[in-house]
Amino acid sequence: MSCEVRVPAPLRSLTGGRGSVEVGGSTVRSVLREIEKRHAGLLDRICESGGELRSYVNIYVNDSDIRSLKGLDTEVGEGDTVFIVPAIAGG
Repeated sequence: MSCEVRVPAPLRSLTGGRGSVEVGGSTVRSVLREIEKRHAGLLDRICESGGELRSYVNIYVNDSDIRSLKGLDTEVGEGDTVFIVPAIAGG
């Protein structure tokens, strides 16, 4: 299965400037692992060393926040879009 992963601007230096990457995988976790194989260093920016999603990173599959689903074990289907969204803070 193939899905599109939308990469935010702050992480595009790790994907050669690409704003989206097509990868295979059946869960968000497997999709992120596949991206890491192609674009080393991206996974460290998204996940903690223990493998869990960093608190300031949000990931959506289509319109659904994976934290309200099965987290990194959320299923990804053919044609789905996975959005990596870093939290924005400021004042």
